[in-house]
Amino acid sequence: MLLAQVEGFVEIARQGNLSRAAVVLHVTQPALTARIHGLEDEVGTPLFTRGRRGMELTDAGRALLPYAERALTALHDGAGLLADLERGSVGELVIGAAPAVSTYVLPAVLVRFVARFPSVRLVVRTGHSEEILDMAVRGDIQVGLVRELAHPQIESLPWYDDELVLVVQPGHPFAGTDAIGLERITEDRLILFDRTSSYYDLTNTLFRQAGVVPRGVMELDNIDAAKEMVYQGLGVAFLPRTAIMGELASGHLAAVRIAETAPIRRRIVAIRRRDLGPPAGVVAGFLEVLADDAADRAANRGADGSPTPVEGSG
Repeated sequence: MLLAQVEGFVEIARQGNLSRAAVVLHVTQPALTARIHGLEDEVGTPLFTRGRRGMELTDAGRALLPYAERALTALHDGAGLLADLERGSVGELVIGAAPAVSTYVLPAVLVRFVARFPSVRLVVRTGHSEEILDMAVRGDIQVGLVRELAHPQIESLPWYDDELVLVVQPGHPFAGTDAIGLERITEDRLILFDRTSSYYDLTNTLFRQAGVVPRGVMELDNIDAAKEMVYQGLGVAFLPRTAIMGELASGHLAAVRIAETAPIRRRIVAIRRRDLGPPAGVVAGFLEVLADDAADRAANRGADGSPTPVEGSG
């Protein structure tokens, strides 16, 4: 049973006239007649009686009509839904994000996304970057927000660079100085967070390359705990700038520059499976919001110290 046959059947039933139905459907009368004959052959019974008053439904045609109308309505609704999905106005978006991204950066992005696409259902899954990468490869998420990782099945779209910043209690001796040498960190306890994160590895690599061994170390499992320990004067810590913007602005924490040391940065990217083709619908809409956020970061750099988005793909 072909869609054109069902459309022809329903329109003739509505018009009660073959020629008027042909005009509405923009087909010739012979073509429309052929459609109806084909449908009648398929169902095995006449659907219309043809007389001087036009085309009238047989008992079989009358019984079939409501089902045919519902079928056409369902197909038209489905086509409309696909159009809405293509525009990104409806649907579901499943995002995977690394912990620091999901906690400190993603919420503001989602506020902007929801303002543009209020009817889209959002699902956010969290995990370390390697876990999010696996989710993307398996197809469990549509977009991942992670540190830059290479994988042959994954394409990366740049978002921003996050910088590790040395932070201290506002009353700490390091606060207010122009810069300190890295070796001076041995004067205080170093607070580290989340041994499984790349931030932990970056911090340890910095000290190892400089040949500096911290005097004491406190290990915690999350950034918020590390921030509070620093504020209470229990040590100093290298923390992602995106995680401490509010504390720096309020004076809750103070940033300290390390002399003769390049900034410690890691690239944050959006990842997708390569074989999914060009982004469309809600995914395209979300990536547009990410691009806008990246542009804002570039424009505001220097005003708030936020890192510059990186051009190019990883």
